[in-house]
Amino acid sequence: MDPCPFVRILIGNFAITSPAGSKPSFPGEAHPSSSPYFCRIQLRDFDSHQHHHLATVPIVSPNTENYPPSVAAIFDLSKLQMEKLKATKSPVMKISVYKSRQTPSCAFDTAKLLGKISVPLDLTMAEFRACMFQNGWVALDGKNRASSSGQLLHVTVRAEPDPRFVFRFDGEPECSPQVFQIQGSMKQPVFTCKFSFRDRSVSSRSSISEPSNSKTWLPSLTSQKDHSAERKGWSITVHDLSGSPVAAASMVTPFVPSPGSHLVSRFNPGAWLILRPGGNGTWKPWGRLEAWRENNSPNAVGYRFEILRAVASPVMLASSTISSRHGGKLIIDVTSGVTPMNSPNGSWDLGSGSRSGSGSGSELGLDQELLYRGFVMSATVGGEGKCSKPEVEVGVQLVSCTEDAAAFVALAAAMDLCMDACKLFSQKLRKELRQ
Repeated sequence: MDPCPFVRILIGNFAITSPAGSKPSFPGEAHPSSSPYFCRIQLRDFDSHQHHHLATVPIVSPNTENYPPSVAAIFDLSKLQMEKLKATKSPVMKISVYKSRQTPSCAFDTAKLLGKISVPLDLTMAEFRACMFQNGWVALDGKNRASSSGQLLHVTVRAEPDPRFVFRFDGEPECSPQVFQIQGSMKQPVFTCKFSFRDRSVSSRSSISEPSNSKTWLPSLTSQKDHSAERKGWSITVHDLSGSPVAAASMVTPFVPSPGSHLVSRFNPGAWLILRPGGNGTWKPWGRLEAWRENNSPNAVGYRFEILRAVASPVMLASSTISSRHGGKLIIDVTSGVTPMNSPNGSWDLGSGSRSGSGSGSELGLDQELLYRGFVMSATVGGEGKCSKPEVEVGVQLVSCTEDAAAFVALAAAMDLCMDACKLFSQKLRKELRQ
């Protein structure tokens, strides 16, 4: 079955010319976040949780041709969303530039609006090839550069095809559901999941091929005392349609409350190993997922995921939080500068569509053979008390065999189960999760 078409719209390479008397923040030692300028990026008529982004805008000297390359915002469009946008009269990327010394997220009441620009988006061919919609300097007063004496904004807006495989669980992971591959209105079964408690065969076999320099997580299954409050020993095995196991997720560090609390602490998180077949009936650790309940925001479940490597240190690919009440998404996206407020040094040459600078694989600590670039995967995660049937998207470039896709499906199941494992210990788990 073919992958589903997706399109990524990338906005970045922001810079603003410095007014008289202002000191440029780029190039030089000043951090771009010290700039008083920021912009709000909106994709008009795009009904989604990613409806707008905020990004700081570094200052540069007038008449310079240099700008700090970065990605300020990304919009991921499915086929349905693209059709809805193309059905509108004129899809537009709207960029509003403000000046304020306050934190951008809370500065709209006092910020001064300097100007707005609108970039028309013709998505007709974006599903098949990269398209450039804007790349260069524009005047904030709406006039062209030659006739304007006001401040100029540099911005790049481009789109590129980003096909993905889409999988959907037919039930909650702890209910051992089928997993379907989705393409439009069509779906076909590709995997089955088996939830169980303390799969000793998986645990013992995975330890044989575990990287020698990794942490010893597996012994924690037996070294911790057997408290009734512990949530431990859960595992889920993914099988292909022939019944062969092609991936697994095994809880290797129990989820336990911190002393005097009902919360799983960030300093003592529960952990899963994501396993792939290692040959000769063995399992090979592929990734490690940790989760906990945020102490300063008890309605948020924190997580981090890292790829394990045989001869090098693990590589962190994702770290964020998900609302325990409303759910959310586990997202792995190795596009530098996706969150420019926190990572202003990310680099992406939007003009040519290739990565450069601090976005290079070597600086991210990634081996070339890993090929984790751009969008990697996402998985929906249900909130407490909601029926959760995870939907998983995986970048097509990352799937060359059944085991590749199955590993991400196992990761999605483990993340969904983390929401239950991180429930307050004053609350009772559903019967499927009680041994």
